[in-house]
Formats: sequence, C-alpha cells, structure tokens
Amino acid sequence: MLEVNSIITGLYATNTYLISDPVSGEAAVIDPAECDAAFLSFLKENGVRELKYILLTHGHFDHICGVYPLKKRLGGKILIHQEDALCLKDKRVSLASSVEGYEQIETEPDIEFSDNDEFFLGENSIRVMHTPGHTRGSSIFITDGYIFSGDTLFRLSMGRTDLPGGSTRTLFSSLRAIGQIEGEYRIFPGHGEETDLTFEKRNNRYLRAR
Repeated sequence: MLEVNSIITGLYATNTYLISDPVSGEAAVIDPAECDAAFLSFLKENGVRELKYILLTHGHFDHICGVYPLKKRLGGKILIHQEDALCLKDKRVSLASSVEGYEQIETEPDIEFSDNDEFFLGENSIRVMHTPGHTRGSSIFITDGYIFSGDTLFRLSMGRTDLPGGSTRTLFSSLRAIGQIEGEYRIFPGHGEETDLTFEKRNNRYLRAR
C-alpha cells in the first residue's frame, strides 16, 4: 500500500502530496504549487532522491507552478489530462500571469492522460478518473484506499466553476460519478482538510445535485 505525506505549498494553501511505495522506493508528487526550500526539505526528510511522476489534478497556477523546478531537481515524468495540457505551456491559460506571488516557468508535459488511464508506483495502481467541471481537464487519482480529488471535491463542498473552462452542470455530473464509486476511500483534496468517501456520500449535498 502506498504511503501518503502532505505539505501545504503556495500562497493559496495548496495541499501537495507525496505518495511513495515502500517496497520499490518509487515516489510521485501531486500538485506542487511551488518548489521552495521548505518543500525540498520536506522531500528530503521523507527520503526522496528522485521522482517517477509529477501528477497534476488540473492546470491552474496554484497546482503547477512548482512543476518545472521540481522536475529539474528530482526528475519525474509530468502527467496532466490532455484538456489541461496547455496550462503547462502558457501561463495565461493557467492564470499564473494574472496572479501576484506565483511564478510559472512554462514547460511541456511528458504524458497527456485520459479517463481510465493507469500508472504504477511499484505494483500499486493509480487510476485516472476524468472529472471535468472545475476545469475541462480536472481529474482525480484513485488508488488502493485513497482518492486525490484536486479541486473537484472538498469536504462538504466542491470546486469553483466561475473561471475559464469551468461548468457547474458538468461538475455536478462529475460529482455524481464520484458518488457512484464503491468502497471505502480516504479523500485528499487540493485545499482544506482530509475527508472520506462514505462521509461525503452521506453529507455532501453537491454529490446529489441535479
């Protein structure tokens, strides 16, 4: 089973996750808002010397501005949904050019994934579920017992839909699909506190919104 550690990065308090396989030693980072000294110390303290993947739930600036410097230091293939890939290549599309306090170095993704694509850390499967609505390419990552929900699903809430590429109707559809996932999962969102799927099914009105 994968190990999960987290740190808050960037001015918008993004939850950045380190997931690692203790058997193979392979590791990935999800949504690095920045790659500063504190973040690099966090990785070092957790024994990370190189990365296999840099996984992105979507392409907004507060989830991707650490991508380029992180890859330059520790390697790792950059993965993002094909609908949000342009965000990595153009800071205007990611909105980084419109926000003070974030510096994005434009880069290319290594892999543009699609719904149901699958990646591995050791023998641990990480499956992509495309959940558009917050952005066109918003996706969640599902692995054994864990869901990394980005800005699609928060504790008792959902992501905003008023930015370019957002759609409330589409996000409601994505949330209903998440509500159909069976099993017990801890949910690690892009911002705010951890939750779990059973609690959200029972209490999050947006999962049942029409």
